[in-house]
Amino acid sequence: MTDALTVGTVPLSGHQYEISAGPYRTVVTGLGAGLRTVEFDGSPVLSGYDADELPPGGAGQLLAPWPNRIDGGNYSFDGSSYQLALNEPARSTAIHGLTRWANWDPVSQSDDAVELICEAHGQQGYPFSVELSARYALSAETGLTVTVTARNRGTHAAPYGLGFHPYLTVGTPTVDTVTLTLPAAQWLPLDSRGIPSGPLESVAGTEYDFQAGRLVGDTSLDNALGGLVRSAEDGRAWAHLSAGGRRVSMWAGAGFDWLQVFTGDSLGPDHRRKAIAIEPMTCPPNAFVTGHDLIVLQPGDEAARTWGLTAE
Repeated sequence: MTDALTVGTVPLSGHQYEISAGPYRTVVTGLGAGLRTVEFDGSPVLSGYDADELPPGGAGQLLAPWPNRIDGGNYSFDGSSYQLALNEPARSTAIHGLTRWANWDPVSQSDDAVELICEAHGQQGYPFSVELSARYALSAETGLTVTVTARNRGTHAAPYGLGFHPYLTVGTPTVDTVTLTLPAAQWLPLDSRGIPSGPLESVAGTEYDFQAGRLVGDTSLDNALGGLVRSAEDGRAWAHLSAGGRRVSMWAGAGFDWLQVFTGDSLGPDHRRKAIAIEPMTCPPNAFVTGHDLIVLQPGDEAARTWGLTAE
């Protein structure tokens, strides 16, 4: 595959929207309004992919109107039952929402910011009219800020959740030599299918405790974490990767009360344990079934959530 694409063709990840500010450069895709590339001083902050490639392992994808998994794809809401397509058939789950494979249209673009929109419309198993806009903005001083706003344009209340799937990297061959710091005081037990199997538990004394920062080593993670501790200065929950004098940080703003952390052990050899997905989520797995931290958008309501990345 060559870098050059035939004039008039569109790459698999859709139209490309490049923005930059100071040492930061980002490329957002028309496919799913995803983050394909984030760089700082020419070095990757995210494990990216080629424009003419689908995002491997969900890399950089925006996850809406729910993140993570719904058991059996079946849920009840406001007195009615719905069945979603099982797009993770091996686990019999509906995973990562409905908009990551949709085309998003540009609303505005400048040198350092771009906003895309996914128009409101009903879908199989989700007969609700929720419009989504995603704004990506860069600052030379503070890095990338991502704001997603959901608006209920319909006549009925709608269930809603949001997440992102960025794979963070500091340029190491594997994540084994990376120091990971997570702001999570609790972990959520999951069964073999990634569905919650019990209440939140303390991370103290477990392999999920990265509050003070430690080497990843051979730890394997694909876990939902809660009890996020927020900075007294800015109210954000901060996660960090560091190695060899480099540090990449992800922050989650108010309303992102969960992280899914994934060391990529189940990915193919080209991506296995090459980067760590630190996924901000507004709700845990299976929230459409349990109602745990589920957002309910009444007609005319909107909900905005913000997260971001910095590097040094």
